[in-house]
Amino acid sequence: MSNVYYETIDSMEKKNVNREYVTGWATGFLRGPKVEEQRITDAYDAGYQDGMDQKTDGFSGWVN
Repeated sequence: MSNVYYETIDSMEKKNVNREYVTGWATGFLRGPKVEEQRITDAYDAGYQDGMDQKTDGFSGWVN
């Protein structure tokens, strides 16, 4: 696993990014399946898309 994953998660946690976004990003980055449709939130979906795109700087709008 690359350091990009760990560094991005660490950065998001230190900046208090929405937990749903972080979970979605991690799942997408690791190419995991999405959660069940009824559990998908806007934050999770945005994180998942950014993770799938390997985008490491799209979380600024999800800081709590």
